[in-house]
Amino acid sequence: MPTTSPHRAHPRAVAATVVGNFIESFDWLGYGLFAPLFAARFFPSGDSFTSLLGAFAVLGVGVLVRPIGGILLGRHADRHGRRPALILAVSLMAGGSLLIALTPSYAHIGLLAPLLLLLARTAQGISHGGEWPAATAYLMEMAPRHRKATYGSLFSLSTCAGAFTASLLGGALTTALGPGPMASWGWRVPFLIGGILGLVLLVLRTGLAETETYQREVRSRRDRGSLRQLLRAHWRNVLIATLFVAGTGAVGGTWTAVVPALGGRLAAPGTMMWVVVTATATMLTVNVPIGLLADRIGAARLLVFASLLFAVTGSVSYLTMTGTFASLLFTYGSGVLYLVCATTVLPKLLTDIFPSRVRALGVGLPNAVTGAVLGGLAPACAAWAAEHDASAWFIAGVMASVLLAVPASLLTPARALAATPQSPPAEARQEERTLTATGS
Repeated sequence: MPTTSPHRAHPRAVAATVVGNFIESFDWLGYGLFAPLFAARFFPSGDSFTSLLGAFAVLGVGVLVRPIGGILLGRHADRHGRRPALILAVSLMAGGSLLIALTPSYAHIGLLAPLLLLLARTAQGISHGGEWPAATAYLMEMAPRHRKATYGSLFSLSTCAGAFTASLLGGALTTALGPGPMASWGWRVPFLIGGILGLVLLVLRTGLAETETYQREVRSRRDRGSLRQLLRAHWRNVLIATLFVAGTGAVGGTWTAVVPALGGRLAAPGTMMWVVVTATATMLTVNVPIGLLADRIGAARLLVFASLLFAVTGSVSYLTMTGTFASLLFTYGSGVLYLVCATTVLPKLLTDIFPSRVRALGVGLPNAVTGAVLGGLAPACAAWAAEHDASAWFIAGVMASVLLAVPASLLTPARALAATPQSPPAEARQEERTLTATGS
């Protein structure tokens, strides 16, 4: 089987790796944006808030099964290769999107409608749990040592691009169709597009080559992908990784589902979608510069700074959020900026602390568990807190998770904290061509 050199990452391979993040972001934010529209179609009730709780409960189940994906697909990536895991992840992702797009409403097929919605989100939850660790292991094993955070910025770039596309499409559809058609059938369009994009990505990933690191260091190891080995020999690293990703789990569940949904209720129809368009379009310009900065000053140092800043701005913006465009932009934008910083540096931080033979599993398990527990419970907890005038307590819990990056950085091995050295001129030119070719 051909291999991919870590110093000459082919632009097509890089693109095929990070585009999965684009589709996941497109789908996940799309669910949050359109949940108020289709909630009553699957969970009919006399109260729109009750219907929305049902849609959020399905979203929560999709997140809660992420550990299954993190374990199964992470182990699959360590046992059989990064490429097969990436193919399996995108297959589940595309299938779930198409199922949501094509499932009839409760009025047509009764209880089967919410059950099929639940099945689709379960498949996508497993995919989401395994997609990122497999893609992270693949991309970091391809990336030059001194540019890992810069390559990691392609994950945040694709995440912002997915959110930008979903919100832009939602805003355009809402403007073109109006509230009635959007609630009737227009909300299905983004999920149909997401499914088609997933099928295209599936074709691209079948042409990927396995990484040289996996071929050289992992394939012949009998203990590769061992969960027992991971928890016994690397439990400290699992703990560090859990502390690092706790903030992204809590903020991801809140800012990609709760904030868009609450903003949609506070503002005029379509306003929240244009807020997301503006915020994500702005963030598209800073992803790679943040990666370059992290490679210069140190990945953990940048994450700690971003966490401290967001603990203040995120709390204030969430608790003072109103239906105005400026307020919603401040609230949503603060969360997106934090997630951009975190998703840029976490691939380097997490892959640096795990050996290659358990790398995907080591990255996937903590990320999926914290995402399931914190991200999965966030929408329901936020809705309950809003109804009981306890939003301040809810956001305090979210920010406590964010600030766990501080003790994590103190426990991280020195090699992950250090800024990476600069590259030789020839290698730097090669990287610039690769990053430019992938659209950064």
